[in-house]
Amino acid sequence: MAIRPVYVVSLEKNKHFSIEEVEFQYFSGFSIQQKRRCINSLHAAYLKENKGKRILEISTKSENIIGVQLSAFNLMIETEDKKRFSVESAFQSSKVFENGKSYKELLYVSSREAKKDERLKNSGKIIEFSYFGNAFSIEPKTYFYNWLYINAVEANSKLKEKIVYYDAFTDIAFNPQKSINCQAEAAAVYVSLYRKNLLKAALKSKEDFLKIVYPDCADNHSDVNENVQLELF
Repeated sequence: MAIRPVYVVSLEKNKHFSIEEVEFQYFSGFSIQQKRRCINSLHAAYLKENKGKRILEISTKSENIIGVQLSAFNLMIETEDKKRFSVESAFQSSKVFENGKSYKELLYVSSREAKKDERLKNSGKIIEFSYFGNAFSIEPKTYFYNWLYINAVEANSKLKEKIVYYDAFTDIAFNPQKSINCQAEAAAVYVSLYRKNLLKAALKSKEDFLKIVYPDCADNHSDVNENVQLELF
């Protein structure tokens, strides 16, 4: 058995998602078939207690093509000058480390290459994010990633129509004990903002996004325990 989080869209004021920890039968192995057995088991366990809910796995392992396309590895951003890169590559290339280093060249490599670049693990602490000249604080910890992902979805006319059909999201590979940012969480926030008619206001600027998505952010600036090495993504 294993436990994984399910990110559920919330319509509560100042709360855009909730997390349900769901226990399910786990199938070991690295093949896509085994991962999909885990996903189906997780979803079945969630739906047993939440009948009628619509749940989507967002990852490259999803059986639903929409879930695959919404993976940060596949979700693309296109600039005004027609340059294209994935959310994953944009996120990794935006990291600025304590020694002032950043690796902007990762923007135009594959998602897998960007995530696996060894320099990201050997350059010290991340002090901020810098995305096309815009600086983002590392607090709240999911701020930049969620902003990046949600903007990318909003710019994709086909996917933004599909994602709002769902009430809950999972990412079978995400382990909250090891990582912070999660595409399933970002998806839930997107749908919440859409259903509350707050999406346009939230995406007006990064400052507006911070105010709407993290209204109590001033109280959420606690540091990560230095003894726990969490990956931002």
